[in-house]
Amino acid sequence: MKPLHILAALLAVITWGINFVVIKIGLQGLPPVLFTASRFVFAALPLIFFVPLPKTSWKWVIAYGMFQFAFQFTLLFCGIKLGFPAGLASLVMQLQAFITMGLAVVIMGEKPQFVQVLGALIALSGMALVAMNLEAQATIVGFVLVVAGAVCWGIANIVTKKIGVVNPLSMVVWGSAIASPPLLLASFMMEGMDAWHAAYAQLNWTSIGAIAYQAYPNTIVGFGIWSWLMRKYPAATIAPFTLLVPVVGMLTASIVLNETLFWWKICAGLLVLGGLACNQLGMRIWSWFRPAAAT
Repeated sequence: MKPLHILAALLAVITWGINFVVIKIGLQGLPPVLFTASRFVFAALPLIFFVPLPKTSWKWVIAYGMFQFAFQFTLLFCGIKLGFPAGLASLVMQLQAFITMGLAVVIMGEKPQFVQVLGALIALSGMALVAMNLEAQATIVGFVLVVAGAVCWGIANIVTKKIGVVNPLSMVVWGSAIASPPLLLASFMMEGMDAWHAAYAQLNWTSIGAIAYQAYPNTIVGFGIWSWLMRKYPAATIAPFTLLVPVVGMLTASIVLNETLFWWKICAGLLVLGGLACNQLGMRIWSWFRPAAAT
């Protein structure tokens, strides 16, 4: 990858890492599905009046909007609302990197290298460590919902690759517009008008700021960059960058939300980072030893 593209990927993952704390703060005053819907309503408005339709089939735009935005973030927000820690959620969501790699092999015919598979296994052991240390029933349900959100993200990554070359800003804006109506309907049916009235009555600058962060830097900038990179490089190259999200997420949650960094959280984070290092640097390191082995 070019250095500028690496910096773009890092900007996206840092924005997303901070976002898990923003979600936790926003959920203190907003019901989860309404919070999700508000994010994408404002991500679409007012840009939808200025950004042209993506030059692709409507079926791909709908699939992108539903899996990348509506399904993924409803599941994530509900999982955190049920008590799953924001820092850990940032770690578990990175299962999408390996789901993406697996789907790319099956659907796109991509062939990951041995070190990429090894990196995936190392990082997955970190996820297993998280699952083994969950105790509260609500937290376990939250964990399952967050994992389901990661599956939706992986599917969305494949949809992005299938779309081909389109304007990434156009995809994000129109995908947000597609996601908004079903999310509003789901919020109305599941949370009800009483929850809407309560959210409006206690609306404050914290909730407004959380929605704004979700809509603009997190959705427009973060997913715009991500869509562009996913089309430019193989999934096995780009998807593992998100393994840096939990590092930012857990550190931010520890500082802002006072979430305790237990030993197993630190070990899980190190395993995930080790998996990323193996994925990105493994072939380069292996190439150093192959000439020596040949002699």
